[in-house]
Amino acid sequence: MNTTTCIAAAGSEKASLLCKPKQRVAVRTRSFTTRASSNPGGANVSIPKQWYNLVADLPTHQPLNPSDLAPLFPDELIRQEVTEERFIDIPEEVADVYKLWRPTPLIRARRLEKLLGTPAKIYYKYEGTSPAGSHKPNTAVPQAWYNAVAGVKNVVTETGAGQWGSALSFASSLFGLNCEVWQVRASYDQKPYRRLMMETWGAKVHPSPSSVTESGKKILEGDPASPGSLGIAISEAVEVAATNADTKYCLGSVLNHVLLHQTVIGEECLEQLAAVGDTPDVVIGCTGGGSNFGGLVFPFMREKLAGRMSPAFKAVEPAACPTLTKGVYAYDFGDTAGLTPLMKMHTLGHGFVPDPIHAGGLRYHGMAPLISHVYELGFMEAIAIQQTECFEAALKFARTEGIIPAPEPTHAIAAAIREALECKRTGEKKVILMAMCGHGHFDLASYEKYLRGDMVDLSHSDEKMQEALAAVPKI
Repeated sequence: MNTTTCIAAAGSEKASLLCKPKQRVAVRTRSFTTRASSNPGGANVSIPKQWYNLVADLPTHQPLNPSDLAPLFPDELIRQEVTEERFIDIPEEVADVYKLWRPTPLIRARRLEKLLGTPAKIYYKYEGTSPAGSHKPNTAVPQAWYNAVAGVKNVVTETGAGQWGSALSFASSLFGLNCEVWQVRASYDQKPYRRLMMETWGAKVHPSPSSVTESGKKILEGDPASPGSLGIAISEAVEVAATNADTKYCLGSVLNHVLLHQTVIGEECLEQLAAVGDTPDVVIGCTGGGSNFGGLVFPFMREKLAGRMSPAFKAVEPAACPTLTKGVYAYDFGDTAGLTPLMKMHTLGHGFVPDPIHAGGLRYHGMAPLISHVYELGFMEAIAIQQTECFEAALKFARTEGIIPAPEPTHAIAAAIREALECKRTGEKKVILMAMCGHGHFDLASYEKYLRGDMVDLSHSDEKMQEALAAVPKI
């Protein structure tokens, strides 16, 4: 396949878009720092020296206006948000911190394969070895470092399940930043040890909605028992950043520069699979805002665009917050109060508050603009799965592979099991690669609820969703 060949599904109207220039897909060789790690075949694996920017290899993509981002982010992160450069060098200071846990292992799930009786190979890229127990430090560390270099003293953010908040708290402690976090109320109550992790690293944590901000007070006036949402928590953090000159905002997903930093996952994984001579037929990841999915998938998308492989890409979201499968593609606010710039993305409406499912990190009304763009091009699929099926899959995984997954990647595990069982039915020997973005050591209350039979499936309310979509700005 050459660089002008369409790679979307045959017959798709969107496929023709992928045949148009930018014709810059002749990818140069990347440079790496080598470090030994446990990987298939025992091969040495490399820590990438550069992040990969998918924007460089896609048809037209409209970035945010840099002037809209100036009150929230330091200049270098704004530059990364809008750049069309294919590779961005990783600063030495950031790479030095990465060495604490990178490269992360790629593991073949042989015991799970045996349990399922499938002819497929199942690999998972495990990001739970980081200090915070998830993929989130991959971007928290560079965001904290760029802020510190810019002379910023205080950073604020939101968090759902607490993985992002704990990652930024950890990174802030390394670079001398004060960190303040608004954690979604439902997760704040469900996962107290995440809050304690943040506080151990020196962060100040508020349940969201809170009485600390005007946007939080407004939500509480309308619903004193609000479970909160990522959109509400973003409003609170952005409000504080926008009204304090010595404070900047950090975001754990959605924006281009965040997904850029996460591509260390996929870059390592390409090398790890090459070491054992395997190429994925399908790459699967859970999606809330999109950072762990994009981090694993984007380097493989580059390889597909260049004609070197041809995997399918599947994003898995919760049925209670079906942003890609049920949302509309439109300009919308990234937060509930409408304080952020408008972004073109798949959205359920910025006022949509998902039911309090246990995968708190996936309870976001919008999808990353870059992933939304790729989805519109027909270059990936999306499915929504109920949480009881996800936890059933998690038990199969934990009882064979030994790792207790966070609730978020249980969605990827459930989809991978579906794929493996289909291979059992057809006899296909596919190579399935999935993102295992974090462990569930602080999510055991969710497992207790499932094991006791108290967990129920929660679906979105069509009425509530239509009400939220009616408030999406008409652009």
